[in-house]
Amino acid sequence: MSEVMIVTGGGRGIGAATARLAAKRGYAVCISYLRDKQSADAVVGDIRRGGGKAVAVAGDVAVEADVLRLFEACDQELGPLTALVNNAGIVVTRSRVEAMSADRLKHMFMTNAVGPFLCAREAIKRMSTRHGAKGGAIVNVSSGAARLGSPGEWVDYAATKGAIDTMTVGLAKELADEGIRVNCVRPGFVNTGIHAGAGQPNRIERLRDSIPMKRGGEPEEVARAVLWLLSPEASYSTGAILDVTGGR
Repeated sequence: MSEVMIVTGGGRGIGAATARLAAKRGYAVCISYLRDKQSADAVVGDIRRGGGKAVAVAGDVAVEADVLRLFEACDQELGPLTALVNNAGIVVTRSRVEAMSADRLKHMFMTNAVGPFLCAREAIKRMSTRHGAKGGAIVNVSSGAARLGSPGEWVDYAATKGAIDTMTVGLAKELADEGIRVNCVRPGFVNTGIHAGAGQPNRIERLRDSIPMKRGGEPEEVARAVLWLLSPEASYSTGAILDVTGGR
C-alpha cells in the first residue's frame, strides 16, 4: 500500500508544488481546489503521466460538507490516509483594521483557521491509533506574517496564521502518543499568484530589500520543507514550526 496524502488548495502555488513532489516520492495524492479546475486537473495530469496516482476534488475547506466529501473521496479513490497538508488559504485586498467588515473577518477566519481544524479533525479519525489506525503526519502551512503581524495590510490574515501556529503546538501534544506528528511550515514571500490575487502583484519586488536573501522563495522550496516534515527523517519532530522565509 502506498502512502496517501491530502493537500488542500493543491491546484496552484505551494499546494501544487507539494502535490507534485509528494507524488515523485511515492505518495498517492488527493488535492482539493476551490474554483480553478483547470489548474487542479493539470497537477493531476502531471502526476499520472509520471506514473503516480492522483485525484482532484472541488470544495471549500470553510464548508463542513465539502470537507467531509473531500475525505470520503480520498478514502474511496486512493485508500487509507497517512498524511494531510493543510495548505488552502486566502488573502484579500489590503486594509487597515478599522475598515474591515465582519463579513471579511468571518470569511478569512473560516477559510484560514476553521477549515484547517475541520480537515485535521477528519484526518485524525482516519490516522490515529486511538481509532484503530496506524498513525500518520500533518503539516500545516502558516505564514511569516504570523510573526510580523502585517500592519496596515493584513492583520486579519496574520492573525489566522497565528491561530495555525498555536493549533500546531497544541494538536502535536494532543496526538503525540497516538501515532500522529503535527508540524508547520511558515513561508515568507514566495513567488505564487497569491499577491496578485490580493491586488499586490509587485509586492515581493517592492519588499525585496527587507529579505536578507534578497529574493522571493519558490514554491518548490517550501514543498521540500513540507515533505521533510512528513518523512521518517523527521520522526522525532512534532510541534515544530519551520520558517522558510529567506531569513526575514
